[in-house]
Amino acid sequence: MRSCANGNDTSKKLRVEDRMESPPSRVLHIRKLPSEVSETEVIALGLPFGKVTNILMLKGKNQAFLELSTEEAAVTMVNYYTAVIPQVRNVPVFIQFSNHKELKTDSALNQRAQAVLQAVSAVQEGGSPNSDTTALDSVLAQAPSPVLRIIIDNMFYPVTLDVLQQIFSKFGTVMKIITFTKNNQFQALLQFSEPVNAQQARLSLDGQNIYNSCCTLRIDFSKLVNLNVKYNNDKSRDYTRPELPAGDGQPAVDPAMAAALNKDSSSLLGAISPLTAAAAAAAAAGRVALSGHSGCSGVLLVSNLNEEVSDIPQTLPLYFWVYGDAQRVKILYNKKDSALIQMSDGNQAQLAMSHLNGQKMYGKIIRVTLSKHQTVQLPREGLDDQGLTKDFTNSPLHRFKKPGSKNFQNIFPPSATLHLSNVPDDVTEEDLRLLFSNAGGTVKAFKFFQDHKMALLQMSTVEEAIQALMDLHNYDMGRNHHLKVSFSKSTI
Repeated sequence: MRSCANGNDTSKKLRVEDRMESPPSRVLHIRKLPSEVSETEVIALGLPFGKVTNILMLKGKNQAFLELSTEEAAVTMVNYYTAVIPQVRNVPVFIQFSNHKELKTDSALNQRAQAVLQAVSAVQEGGSPNSDTTALDSVLAQAPSPVLRIIIDNMFYPVTLDVLQQIFSKFGTVMKIITFTKNNQFQALLQFSEPVNAQQARLSLDGQNIYNSCCTLRIDFSKLVNLNVKYNNDKSRDYTRPELPAGDGQPAVDPAMAAALNKDSSSLLGAISPLTAAAAAAAAAGRVALSGHSGCSGVLLVSNLNEEVSDIPQTLPLYFWVYGDAQRVKILYNKKDSALIQMSDGNQAQLAMSHLNGQKMYGKIIRVTLSKHQTVQLPREGLDDQGLTKDFTNSPLHRFKKPGSKNFQNIFPPSATLHLSNVPDDVTEEDLRLLFSNAGGTVKAFKFFQDHKMALLQMSTVEEAIQALMDLHNYDMGRNHHLKVSFSKSTI
């Protein structure tokens, strides 16, 4: 994993101000890529910020063009990578707006890139890759083996054999899985019924995360073409032979295969570690996002706040709680338009920064950066700090206390559309429209889910939606129903 971006970063030579030379465009120009970079790695840079609609690789020049579905998504991506230098295979890369407004590519010359993009897009949209196209067939035909070697990086939460089966079975029949630890890393061998399914899974999932901000999948083909599983237990499974014994305490791999494993060295395409912004591709067990980042401080510096708003220390965490559990907030005594926010860890701080930097709050565009402070200190007992410091350590509003919580799967950038849940049965559309209108703003659209316990509500602007979320998340609807409000990736 790379170190935190700061003023002493060696990649400072990639001048930040150059990123804004061209006017905003949904096409981004990526330069200084490693010569061996893959299409998957380039697409992965853009996935967290929205749908990637086109890609053009210029491998001879170590460059690429990436087209996102909206200009807003591209602006968010450039803003984020202004604060945090993107890296591919530990090499700093340079991202700026292109002069092109859209990409027009010759599919015959760009077949592999288009096939990879199609496979990844299919996973994002919840479908399965369409293998009818010639371009995709040509890529999938290159699969050398039905067996994948999987390494899990940044493993903050346990990854079980069943989780792997659930994720990878989206791409075909999973026949066998063996899990083991090598070089202090959790690894797995997973065998599909056909090599083509293994290739589809690798193209779509390599570099993605099982949970937001952690458990990154590094996938390549194994040199093995068949797995010999001796036991069905929590370490290994042969789904074609349910009669195998559990063999508790026995090694899952026979000695011959163990020897082959040692020769089957890590031949991944290279570790990529772009820091997360939004959630990315969806993969069976839930949403998959790009790799998180550990080792950085969990404290953020938020500047350009609206000083005229008196309850900033109380309301600011409501916004940041969408992306992590804000523990403490401190308004700076000599600079009242700035605050320190301590998140639970560095990954949550990175996630919040990537989503919230450059957003408008109380009429002002806020700036969010990593702070040099390691913690936010509480005032000494008996000292009156004029209410500038608030401690939310035990707040019931934290969304991410539980490891592997489904809330990790529903992290999206600020948007005009809000997702409402925990709606009482007797609350009508008119009630909710009125409630959100009174928060300030205009409700443009509304849609109940089938069970009427959840709904989508669209405000006229992202800023209005942000304000509504801060005002109405955890709003008491009566009878012990507290309204849950979060940003949605959907539109109405």
